[in-house]
Amino acid sequence: MLHRKLWRTIGGYRAQFVSMIVMIALGMGVFIGFNMEWYSIETDVTYALDETGFADYRLVDEGGFSQSDLDSVMGIEGVDDVTRFLSVNTKEKGSGDTITITVTTNPKVSGFSVTSGDGYDSTSTDGIWLSDKYAAANGISCGDSMTVTYKGLEMTGTVKGLIKSGEYLIYLSDDSQMMPDFNTSGFAYISPTMLTSFLGFEYYNQINVISDLGKAEFTDAADEALGRVTLVIPKEDTVSYSEAMGESEEGKTMATILPVLFLVIAVLTMITTMHRITTREKVQIGTLKALGFKNGRIRRHYVLYALIVGVFGTILGALFGYGIAYFIMNPNGSMGTYMDLPRWDLVVPGYTYIVVILMDLLFLAVAYLSVSRILGGTVADSLRPYVPRHIRSSALERTRIWKKLGFSTRWNIRDLLRHKSRSMMTLIGVLGCTVLLVASFGMKDTADTFIDVFYQDTMNYETVINLSDDADNDDAIALCEQYEGDWASRTSVLLGDGPVLLEIYDLKNDHVRFVDGNLNRIQLSDGGAYICQRIAKETGLGAGDTIEFTRYVTSERYSVKIIGIINSLSESIVMTSSAADSAGVWYDINTIYTNETDIPQSPLIDSTMSKASVIKSFDTFMEVMNELIYLLVISAAVLGLIVLYNLGTMSYMERVRELATLKVIGFKDGQMGRILIGQNLWLTAAGIIIGIPLGVFVLQYLLTALASEYEMVLAISPLTYIISTAVTLGVSLIVGWMISRNNRKIDMVEALKGAE
Repeated sequence: MLHRKLWRTIGGYRAQFVSMIVMIALGMGVFIGFNMEWYSIETDVTYALDETGFADYRLVDEGGFSQSDLDSVMGIEGVDDVTRFLSVNTKEKGSGDTITITVTTNPKVSGFSVTSGDGYDSTSTDGIWLSDKYAAANGISCGDSMTVTYKGLEMTGTVKGLIKSGEYLIYLSDDSQMMPDFNTSGFAYISPTMLTSFLGFEYYNQINVISDLGKAEFTDAADEALGRVTLVIPKEDTVSYSEAMGESEEGKTMATILPVLFLVIAVLTMITTMHRITTREKVQIGTLKALGFKNGRIRRHYVLYALIVGVFGTILGALFGYGIAYFIMNPNGSMGTYMDLPRWDLVVPGYTYIVVILMDLLFLAVAYLSVSRILGGTVADSLRPYVPRHIRSSALERTRIWKKLGFSTRWNIRDLLRHKSRSMMTLIGVLGCTVLLVASFGMKDTADTFIDVFYQDTMNYETVINLSDDADNDDAIALCEQYEGDWASRTSVLLGDGPVLLEIYDLKNDHVRFVDGNLNRIQLSDGGAYICQRIAKETGLGAGDTIEFTRYVTSERYSVKIIGIINSLSESIVMTSSAADSAGVWYDINTIYTNETDIPQSPLIDSTMSKASVIKSFDTFMEVMNELIYLLVISAAVLGLIVLYNLGTMSYMERVRELATLKVIGFKDGQMGRILIGQNLWLTAAGIIIGIPLGVFVLQYLLTALASEYEMVLAISPLTYIISTAVTLGVSLIVGWMISRNNRKIDMVEALKGAE
């Protein structure tokens, strides 16, 4: 008998059971998906770095390192393995694509893994091991011939194999790029033998090291071993490691916000719905007791409802979570456009299973406590229909204002006060919907503003010319005048115990612009240096203080007065050339900004980068972001729809006798519908009023936690508030309309039967 009752009850409350299953699936799915995403990134990135011998430290010296230097570093206690390393940008002859030619003298350190073709041959005189993503994008296969040019020299080789490398896990050919573009740039490895044949001499500007030593300890040991100060770059300061692990940390942060919101609402939905169902089933529970069923058997029967809901919700949630993780973490997904991984395994962190099991047990406990509340009295008590508790007149009802309120307003206020838990749950659902919408659309507004400011306004040029090592300052100034450009010296210096960029500009043509912390354009002054917000925050320095930094190789130390704080893409100290001259700061001009687009090859020019190609990479970045925003917006709408519909249906079922009474005394279906919709709108308005500032707060937290390296400034347009409000109100109105249609189907006789 109970078996048949089980399925009849589920059919009778199908809307409520479906809503519980959907909310649990959403909550579980978001929790599983986001935790799979960050953990899979961490696992797959670690595998890629270990597989290719990613270095822990990089010693950099443009003067080059000899074999004896390598032996000296290898002799440091705590160093496991080393290699001499070189990476230079060349141009592919014909297409003009940028090819980063790379050489490692020890393939176990900063090497690569072959995905197809021949293995690495360190003695090959013509072998090229090419990025497989660049090869796929440009129709290149093993056995094809390639020619690259560098400083007027040409090197021709044969593609022996297609590869992936931890050094280029996130491949950006230029520091102005935000996203990889394998259509126009790629990387390749050649042998030391081929490099010497190409250059005519041996040259390596890096020693890459695998070591467990701390940075300070390794830096001191390296300086002592080499007898000079060198630039030491830990893996944490490389693009491949920092950005990849940064994506993992960002995913971990997101996994502590969104899943919590969805899981909390799923639990509250379960509590509210099971409470309402068992209340509605009060007479049937009493009948079962009267027929001789024991309390334990009745409890197990109603707990079975929660078990069915939990199992179906968990299964659907696991599938949905896998879909979220796969959507983000696959070779053709959002991460696939950013990272070049040898494998894309989706991995579930162990604690996820524990949380899922605990959540299902919690759902069972909710059902158990809900039915136990009804079973607590005698059989006679159980057989009496549920009657909403009587509430005393509120303070509002004793005021003059109350008498001036319309009937529907007074009716809805009393209903809200009588069913506080249902009202609070509705408010929370609207709140969650609004927060997600404001944060999602606000994220897009902030990114659009960021791109408009930093890549449209501040980049007031068409082409960046990167000068070769052969160009001295006089050559650079002559080229700058030839192309009517502005020049800059951009080099790494030591600030404290870490490297930062020192950028010195001569901006006669306004090709590069700067903004303050509020994204307002400022004019650089000659009175001192500007520091970015990250340096200001890390060091506690501000305008009027003095900043000290050290030049690598020569160990020259400079002290410059800080005259302002700027918002910058890079962690940098910025000065004008006049300010640098006044402070005696050495600089070497290496970059020119110009509006000229046709720049012929020259021994003085290493490479060029067009603004258009940079903007193109941003379009890819925005496509990835838009996909995430669409996912969040859909989730917000579904959350609001499910919560409001579920609670609205339960509310309607509880008030059907009152509604039937209204119908008897002459209220039309339309009037009753407006009463029901009105209460929903009240709660929706309250949820929106609270949700908008909370959404702004959440977005600010995400910017601080996830995008501090970009120094993004929160920017939310009025349209975002309008759309978020309109979507939330729209969902509320749709749900209210759907529920109010049931007024036409009220069974007057059944509804008006009351307890004796």
